[in-house]
Amino acid sequence: MTFTLDRFDLNAFVQSTLAEDLGAPYGEGGRDVTSEAVIPVDAIFTGVMDSRDDAVIAGLPIAEAFFRSLDPNVEIEILVQEGEAVTAGTDIMRLKGKGRALLTAERSALNTVQHLTGIATMTNEYVRKIQGTNCTLLDTRKTIPGLRVLEKYATRMGGAQNHRMGLWDAAMIKDNHVAVAGNISEAVKRAVDAGIKKIIVEVDRVEQIEPALAAGATHLLLDNMKPATLRGAVTLIGGRVVTEASGGVTLETIFDKANTGVDFISVGRLTQSAPAADIGLDFEQV
Repeated sequence: MTFTLDRFDLNAFVQSTLAEDLGAPYGEGGRDVTSEAVIPVDAIFTGVMDSRDDAVIAGLPIAEAFFRSLDPNVEIEILVQEGEAVTAGTDIMRLKGKGRALLTAERSALNTVQHLTGIATMTNEYVRKIQGTNCTLLDTRKTIPGLRVLEKYATRMGGAQNHRMGLWDAAMIKDNHVAVAGNISEAVKRAVDAGIKKIIVEVDRVEQIEPALAAGATHLLLDNMKPATLRGAVTLIGGRVVTEASGGVTLETIFDKANTGVDFISVGRLTQSAPAADIGLDFEQV
């Protein structure tokens, strides 16, 4: 089955990434000089990709696309499912094909899997921390430019839900918007008048809640509130709109915040700070 993601051109991503590695955008000829010099043109390699960490895997179909772009006849067996938790030492992909092609694509494929698996793994840590609450983990827009769709895919593989994808699919009124508009009521009213259906409003003080609701907010983001304050805010809101806790969320604080009754809790570090997983690819000449 072909791997697809909404609003993501897999072929374009593969080609631009390989072009960067091969020097094509810089007029350097688009060559892997090491493989050309060292590997015979007819050499065939087999390889095994494995996880050297306990991890939640994401990105293997994209790695496959890198290898197939340079060797359309490569034999690939993906050994685990996307979003599957594995222990250190688990083989996750086997491949056999043209040596030069596989070695040229190796780093681009591994970089992608390492990065996305790192995000999925960290996300899953946070998801497991809030088990037993009625709260759902969300990601944010704090993504590497150009990689948002992939990074938000990885958070889904880790068990989170996606927050808004960009500036177009919901209004999010934050402190700077309020400062320019004059106050929360005016900012929200303008969004309502513009016909926006989903209006998320960031509040960092309990006294901002009623003005935001009265003006037409549909979702309140309760920012940088301690658990006791969050619990009081949720009680005040009383289910009138969706609630979300955000700010200062770590593995140590997330359960207490999620257990206050908020519907969602968003964590920017899932995509902003997740360390790459240790994924390797070892080749053996046939």
